[in-house]
Amino acid sequence: MALTAKRDARMDVSEFRLWVESRPAHERRELPDGGPVLMAPLRERHRAIVANLIRRIGDLADGRGCRTMPDLGIPRAARDNFATVPDVVVRAGPPLPEGDATDPLLVAEVLLPATMRLDRGRKIDTCRTVPRLAVLPIVYSDAARVEVWRRAGDDRSVAALGLDGTVPLPELDGAVPVRDIYRGLAF
Repeated sequence: MALTAKRDARMDVSEFRLWVESRPAHERRELPDGGPVLMAPLRERHRAIVANLIRRIGDLADGRGCRTMPDLGIPRAARDNFATVPDVVVRAGPPLPEGDATDPLLVAEVLLPATMRLDRGRKIDTCRTVPRLAVLPIVYSDAARVEVWRRAGDDRSVAALGLDGTVPLPELDGAVPVRDIYRGLAF
């Protein structure tokens, strides 16, 4: 017996927001190219890295009047049919009624081997289209490696850091040691 999966029709970000409200709360979804995609279940290692990022970056963000949140949607500025959900978002301003951040200062993504192609491709490209985004740490879950993409005006840079490195965050008046991002984890 063959099973056929019915694919939902293409939708824009506002339709996606309404549609996802009817889905089970434990399901995490993104909207690449107008088609909703169920995100991979998160393992403890991934969640530990995200928790460490939120703890360390959040302490810095608090001092600047910003909030550090997991899983806020980031819609692509140029297209209304693509929204990604990064692991950590830092933003200022009042709480978002819709849950989508169009003005993050920092977005951090923890890479999973199974989803690395999407995460390092269109997902990160989407985040880099956000005008206010200043820094984008990309954290590997299977190796002690953090890539820090930075934008200052028209200048772009990327730095790769190992376990003994430090992620500079002048936007938040501080820095986060890579070792702290991986605290409690072994390689």
